[in-house]
Amino acid sequence: LKKPEDKNDREPQRIRFLSPPRNSEGNGMAETTAAAMAARICNQINSVFVASSQAALDVLVEEIAAVAARDACIIVHGVGREGLIMKALCMRLAHLGLRTHCVGDMSAPPVSPKDLLIASAGPGGFPTVDAICQTAKRVGATVVVVTAQRGGSASRLADRVAFLPAQTMADDQKDCGGGGGGLLPMGSLYEGAMFVLFEMVIFRLASALGQSPEVIRSRHTNLE
Repeated sequence: LKKPEDKNDREPQRIRFLSPPRNSEGNGMAETTAAAMAARICNQINSVFVASSQAALDVLVEEIAAVAARDACIIVHGVGREGLIMKALCMRLAHLGLRTHCVGDMSAPPVSPKDLLIASAGPGGFPTVDAICQTAKRVGATVVVVTAQRGGSASRLADRVAFLPAQTMADDQKDCGGGGGGLLPMGSLYEGAMFVLFEMVIFRLASALGQSPEVIRSRHTNLE
């Protein structure tokens, strides 16, 4: 009788890796390397700021500096991946010594007329983001909306708009000139531009508020 095959005796399945695309000379295409792809992505993000000039940066720096001067609170909000970038901004604002919270945090205080809400709505608006902006407006707080769609529902609720002309899920399926055709899918270009924008905001604010790298670092949590 033939001995039953032991699954442990089988030859391990080999993983087949696809070769990178090759050009007409038969050489591997350089754009498939990590460095080349990183350069393309960075160029895409850079194109957003070439198109939008200084406006978005100036809006955020001016409004946050004004809040700092009156010792008010900065509330930030976003959904999905945009929300993660907004939380990163909140963390850096805290490192600058500012009073800041994310919407939904159990420790977040009620918003007041002297406070600032910064909300992200890349595709123009979200039902929850719009509702939160309406609540902030109702009590008299200043509302700044970061978006890629000037005419969106969230922008109509804002006192000021920080415009980032980048591809989002509002236009990723059509050729709209907002970054399509690159490596970044869906709203990734907008989200990447958000991160870069907020790093520039923190750099400008640190200088304006006289916050040194050592002081900023000293405010980082020691409970990690």
